[in-house]
Amino acid sequence: MATRPRGSNYGRSRSMDPEKEHKIREMERLREEYLKRKREEMLREQALKSGGQTLEVDVVELYAKDNALDHNTSRYDLLNGKDAPAIFRRGQLFYMCIRFKRNFDLSQDKIKLIFLIGPQPQVSKGTLVQLPITGNQSFTKPKSQWDIRLHHQEQAIVHLQVQIASKAIVGVWSLNIETTHPSSTVPSHFQASKNIYILFNPWCKDDAVYMEDEKCRNEYVLNESGKIFVGSHKAPKGRRWIYGQFSSAALPAAMAILEASPLDYVGRANPVKVVRTVSAMINSEDDNGVLKGRWDGSYDDGSAPWVWTGSTAILEEYLRNGGNAVKYGQCWVFAGVCTTVCRALGIPCRPVTNFVSAHDTDDTLTIDKFFDPKGEKMELNDDSIWNYHVWNDCWMTRPDLPPGYGGWQAVDATPQETSDGVYQTGPASLEAVRRGEVGFSYDSPFVFSEVNADIIHWQKDDDAPIGWKKLKTNKYHVGRFILTKKAGVEDHKGDSDVENIINLYKNVEGTAEERIAIRNAATYGNFTELFEMPATGEEDVFFDMLEIDQIMIGEPFDIVLKIENRSNSVRTIHSVMSANTVYYTGINAHVVKKEIRKLVLNPRQKETLTIKVTSQEYYDKLVDYSMMKIYAMATVKETRQTWTEEDDFAVEKPKLKLEVSGHIQVGQPFDLIASFVNPLDRILQDCVFIIEGPGLSEPHRFYFRDINPKETAVYKESFVPFKEGKRNIVVMFSSRQLIEVQGSMEVEVTP
Repeated sequence: MATRPRGSNYGRSRSMDPEKEHKIREMERLREEYLKRKREEMLREQALKSGGQTLEVDVVELYAKDNALDHNTSRYDLLNGKDAPAIFRRGQLFYMCIRFKRNFDLSQDKIKLIFLIGPQPQVSKGTLVQLPITGNQSFTKPKSQWDIRLHHQEQAIVHLQVQIASKAIVGVWSLNIETTHPSSTVPSHFQASKNIYILFNPWCKDDAVYMEDEKCRNEYVLNESGKIFVGSHKAPKGRRWIYGQFSSAALPAAMAILEASPLDYVGRANPVKVVRTVSAMINSEDDNGVLKGRWDGSYDDGSAPWVWTGSTAILEEYLRNGGNAVKYGQCWVFAGVCTTVCRALGIPCRPVTNFVSAHDTDDTLTIDKFFDPKGEKMELNDDSIWNYHVWNDCWMTRPDLPPGYGGWQAVDATPQETSDGVYQTGPASLEAVRRGEVGFSYDSPFVFSEVNADIIHWQKDDDAPIGWKKLKTNKYHVGRFILTKKAGVEDHKGDSDVENIINLYKNVEGTAEERIAIRNAATYGNFTELFEMPATGEEDVFFDMLEIDQIMIGEPFDIVLKIENRSNSVRTIHSVMSANTVYYTGINAHVVKKEIRKLVLNPRQKETLTIKVTSQEYYDKLVDYSMMKIYAMATVKETRQTWTEEDDFAVEKPKLKLEVSGHIQVGQPFDLIASFVNPLDRILQDCVFIIEGPGLSEPHRFYFRDINPKETAVYKESFVPFKEGKRNIVVMFSSRQLIEVQGSMEVEVTP
């Protein structure tokens, strides 16, 4: 039998009668009152011993909102609360004021400000900062150090200005004020009630994240919304994303992420270590990260990745769940949340999309495809080509690398491969990647392969020196475009705000510089022989599969293969043509249609093969984002020539049309109208509109009725703005039969 611990209150509420329980509560109250009186008596006794000179703090004022204007932090919603913290940037000054309970004399009274962070603050680690107040009215220390000056003094009030070190630890600090009088043996301590958030400072030249261009700072630090590019390299499209880095959830979540990570407090002063940690903590593969990734189409126990309109709802759920992972994310969702966290911390950050992105699983810097002697594909590795992959660029200096490798650094929060035993990637210097100098930290070889890997086709051949012969090398397929939103440009109707930054990652394809970079990378990895190995000889049958740019959902399409026998002999050709639905990671989902054909071509003869694919054949097999892959393979019997080609495209969705009515003013309602035409000959069921607009509305969902085939659906909602200025609205429609119908617009809210 279990025994109740002696002296415990176990089971009190069940076993005690009300009168006895009341007596115990009353005894506890009397005890607390007694202890309070004793503390007050001790303080009075101490005051008498020191001649009544004990200096006690009455009020501390950090001027959170006034200082925020100078620190570029006034947009944080945390400042609007009753017990608002102070939000400062390192390398900058802030004003504060202390009112004491009596007049004081700095020649007698000793006053010291003590800033602390972490569980065991130490001066040597920079987690404990002590600033004595003297009569100095100017700073005496460099900006790399904390300092303080007396701004003004009047009787019991002192006005101070504090200089935060440009390399201060980023995090939540507390302030303790210590006062001592010569006649007192015990110092008095006062704990300021408000926390102090210290952030990175891209406005400060002495900070490692300093960004000189104001337009870039406005975009990559202050812009609350942007675009993440998705789709195919032939038809990329910008998906509006609300970062919401100033929302009430963003900064606390960013700090919670750092607290949940293994990064020590000293490391939190270094943006290189911080962004590497963030890349690990945004995903939940091996830690208490924010988002759980999923790519198999099964999202019933969470939210499908495409329903998110921004980061705020994700970070709010992460905080509500006590740090448990939110379900579900994919690369562009990981990148969106990573952008939010970095911008909230003060690190310039942007999402970037690499179209036709290589996933090199074996560190060969190539994507290798293998075929047997008959030309049939063999699955011998996990290398893959993603239709697109989204990661982040973060801006900072790199004192750990040689000069010239600072600036934009690639950081990837999507869990693909482990680095140092953890699912994290970066920061990898874009300059190092561009030059093929993949020996520099962190994860440069992986990023290099993503944008610049050669695709090599191998065929089993026992007579070849290595047992395989190289059929062909495609040097130009991987890394078609690397897109991000252009700084200072907004386009809600199209994508004129796109910027191709491929030149930052790689030299122009086919140039001597590009091939040198490839050789540099191959030499570092000891893979030079793979690149230098020649392909097979001249091939005398020409093949060309026509590309498909895009089709609207519900429309048919054709697979077209052109063949030309350029020899003076008869050629027997065996061809396989197929259409598949695929996940955007390049993994096949379902075979839509496949045809095997055999034909004989006379000398110089041309032939065109066509396969027609109807919407009835592909619609029910579509998976996330409606990506399609067409694939063709052919072998020539007489010469053993093998040819393969593949093409990806996205089945397009209609766009939401957004309109507003009424004058848009803070505190006054206005209407938003969203509409679109159902393009399908099917009823849309389980319909929902997801809406988000910083300063207008928190993220929320509205469940809508069924929508008939070809019907124009109209949804109307009223909003009451609570912030002035330019505001973005993002609306997403989703149903069981049709997902990812989206629209966005910008409105001007007057005061």
